[in-house]
Parts: sequence; C-alpha cells; structure tokens
Amino acid sequence: MGNVTSSVAAKFAFFPPDPPTYDVSRGEDGRVVFSGVSADKNMDCHLLETKGGNKIVATFWKHPVARFTLLYSHGNAADLGQMQELFIELRAHLRVNIMSYDYSGYGASTGKPSEFNTYYDIEAVYNCLKREYNVKQEELILYGQSVGSGPTLHLASRLQRLRGVVLHSAILSGIRVLYPVKMTFWFDIFKNIDKIRHVNCPVLVIHGTNDDIVDWSHGKRLWELSKEKYDPLWIKGGGHCNLETYPEYIKHLRKFVNAMEKLALSKPSNKQLTSNPSITESRNNKCLRFSKKLVEK
Repeated sequence: MGNVTSSVAAKFAFFPPDPPTYDVSRGEDGRVVFSGVSADKNMDCHLLETKGGNKIVATFWKHPVARFTLLYSHGNAADLGQMQELFIELRAHLRVNIMSYDYSGYGASTGKPSEFNTYYDIEAVYNCLKREYNVKQEELILYGQSVGSGPTLHLASRLQRLRGVVLHSAILSGIRVLYPVKMTFWFDIFKNIDKIRHVNCPVLVIHGTNDDIVDWSHGKRLWELSKEKYDPLWIKGGGHCNLETYPEYIKHLRKFVNAMEKLALSKPSNKQLTSNPSITESRNNKCLRFSKKLVEK
C-alpha cells in the first residue's frame, strides 16, 4: 500500500511543460548550446550525468562581481526556458551568480521525474559548482521554490557550512499539501518537515498569505522549525505563483543577501538576523501544483 501511495504521489506531483520550451545542442567547439540564449548573456550550459543515470541540463548565469552563488530549484510546472527573465533580473538585482537546472524529465533533461531523481539532480549540480567554478559552501545560497524545496532541503540538511537557504512557497511534505496530518508517514514524499531540523544556516521563508495550493501554514511551520531564523516574508494577499510580482519580494531578498554578506565578514552569534531593506522589482514564474486526483486514489 505504501509503495502504491508513494508512486501515485510522485506521479501527480510533477507537471513538466509539454512540450519543453527550449532545446540544447553541441556547438562546433563541443560546448552545450542553450537555444535562444546569445553569448552576451554570459551564461554557461552544462549536461550533467546523475547517480540515477540521467543527463540533466544546468545553466550558470555569471555576474562579474558576485559574492555568492544562488543554486535555484524551480517550481513544478516550469522548465529553464521559462525562467530566463527571472534569472537575469535576480542576477542583476542581487549581484549573485545563479545556477539552476531542470529535474530529470523536465525540459531537455532525460529520465522521469521522481522524488529521488530530484535529489540525484541537485547533487550533480552541486558537484558541478565545486568542480567547474570552485564554489565553496560558504559562498552558496540554496533557493527552493515550491516542489523545489524538496531537493533544496535534501542538500541543505547534508551541508554544514552553507551561507543560507531560501524557501519560497515551500511544502512541509507531499501528503501534507493534501491532508493536514500530524505525523510523517514513511511513504510520504519530500519530508521537509523533518529535514529542516538539520539545516545549520540562516533560513529565509517566503510565502503568500492567500496561497491556495500550499497553505501559508506550511511556510510558517518551516520557519518555526528552522534553527537559524531569518526575518520571514509573509506576502499579504500573495498566492502560489505570483510572489515575484510583489515589490517586497525582491526588497526582502536583497535584504537577505546583504545580511549574508555581513555575516560572512563578522560571523555574528545572534540567531535572529536582520538588516536594512532596499528596493526594486522582479517577475513571475511557474510553480507547483499538486493534483487533487491524489485524494481520490
């Protein structure tokens, strides 16, 4: 029964765009070329082999004076082709490098999407950051949007020297999106409620108060369970897929990145971190939807 429930949950938890919104090819020099992105965008494209045997697409958006790299795990109904504008804006406004990737079965990545494949995917991307760009844990901020909070917390719970974590419309677990259960079942997926307890760096939680896909209570509980709580951002009236359209979204992200820069220099012991806000605005992107068909199964 547990295996059936887990496989059904995985089936209805993933909605890759069909058809994909981009493709990749090999240039004359052997490099991977991402369709529609010119050389002046300063982006590297990689094809990475995972422990699951899949080849996934990863993109590295370089900033000339970046202090940190943001490893971004996107939402459920998106692929990298739809995320380009957001990445370009975040890179400019936050002054960070951005590494993102498509899960197995998304975009031009091979294989099928599943919980454990997303874990293998983010591990392959992290290894690429270390190998190709010499990114250290102390220079890395993990960002997980919606279903992307699963692989984000999987990796964050295993790295002890991360600079920070951002959880955007995150889930407590797959089953908890559908049922307000009080305990964690072994067949559940993305058990973030358990993994957040093992994260040893500052955690910023962003959630909309009117989220009708993943209730606001998920974000609040993840924030409560965080060891190092950063000021959360509860966007009044925000839904599940539109938080980037609110001015306070990018303001608070810049505030967080600025605080991480100060933390890197001073290493304060205070667990409740704050800093001064700044301004600007970003754009919308796609995200998670859990099907109510899971309830009927």
